[in-house]
Amino acid sequence: MDDQTGPSPSPGVSRGLFASLRQLLATFVAIAHTRIELLGAEVEEQVARLAAMLLWAIVALFLAFTTIVLISVAVLAVFWDTHRILVALVLAGLFAVAALLAWWQVRAMARSRPPLFQATLNELARDRDRAADP
Repeated sequence: MDDQTGPSPSPGVSRGLFASLRQLLATFVAIAHTRIELLGAEVEEQVARLAAMLLWAIVALFLAFTTIVLISVAVLAVFWDTHRILVALVLAGLFAVAALLAWWQVRAMARSRPPLFQATLNELARDRDRAADP
């Protein structure tokens, strides 16, 4: 007599199912690994870009302030006896215009940056679309 009450799956089918599931899991892990590496590369790129931008901004500010002080002192010394107030106002106006131009440049640099994690988001969207299509 047979003690089994129903048909049992053959060993080849269960091994094939587990192998397929194992392969599916390995594929998922590989996709996740690739996306995480891409995310890390984008973070490094943004940090390097920000650090370079900050360094150049500090250098520019230091040099600009040094130049402004030295030129202002020299010009005021030349016109001290005749038109010192007028010269001081003209210098202040010029420095204000220069400051506005510098501010516009910083804004342009900040706006021109690529969106954060855009490549990673694009890849995840493609993965989602591929998974949704049969």
